Amino acid sequence: MILATLYETLVAPFAEFAFMRRALVASVALALGSAPIGLLLVMRRMSLMGDAMSHAVLPGAAIGFMLAGLSLPAMSVGGFVAGVLVAALAGIATRYTSVREDASFAAFYLMSLAAGVLLVSVSGSNVDLMHILFGSVLAVDDAALLLVASVATVTLLTLAVIWRALLIECLDPVFLFSMRGHGPWWHQLFLLLVVLNLVAGFQALGTLMAVGLMMLPAISARLWARSVGGMLVAAVLIATASGVGGLLLSYHVELPSGPAIILLAGVIYLLSLLVGKQGGALPRYLRGRHLAE
Repeated sequence: MILATLYETLVAPFAEFAFMRRALVASVALALGSAPIGLLLVMRRMSLMGDAMSHAVLPGAAIGFMLAGLSLPAMSVGGFVAGVLVAALAGIATRYTSVREDASFAAFYLMSLAAGVLLVSVSGSNVDLMHILFGSVLAVDDAALLLVASVATVTLLTLAVIWRALLIECLDPVFLFSMRGHGPWWHQLFLLLVVLNLVAGFQALGTLMAVGLMMLPAISARLWARSVGGMLVAAVLIATASGVGGLLLSYHVELPSGPAIILLAGVIYLLSLLVGKQGGALPRYLRGRHLAE
């Protein structure tokens, strides 16, 4: 009886419906690609930059939508070009003025968000705008699934090659520069990976939600693990659990899939704040009491 209930709750939705299987694969692929990128952003103290970049892809996606409608290639290319352009402009502003990098990204992403919403509002309906802003992982087709899986593969392969350089840049960028480690080049390549994953994410979660699966699991992971490897594993597991759990919650309770996934990741973060082994409030309190005694 219990096994039958578990099957109906956890397995049957994916076994019986092809759209749920595609959504499951897309969610897992997003978790594998986005979680490591989010962890590096957290370690670099660039968490808000992920949010800025997620908004930066909107005008490019909007232009692709204006030219070709809800076309995956057009919107993806447009979003990628817009994201890279915003990253380049923010970098130029930081290099040649006294404005800090985070402030430059904030300024350009606000302009990008306003321009993107304006373009979509002028050229499409409210339904089109909602689709771009919030997406729908349950509506992922084969082409979108191939894009998400390809981006995850490219991300993991690239990180396997440059992970050590990126990690050194996070911890000691001066040392990397002194060793002729080409720090700025690694930084730009990393920003390209951020944009790629956000472009893949907005196909399923929309431009406003894509950054959630990137940042929330990474932030939660820091409360559970001490080592970088442990945090990486924890971030991927939390992102995967959020994706799968959010899909099941969406299916059984009839909720929008994207917000359900991100809210579940948020609930895991709140629980991590309370009981996280390495930084949660309760373990810190208990350790403090133990030391006091």
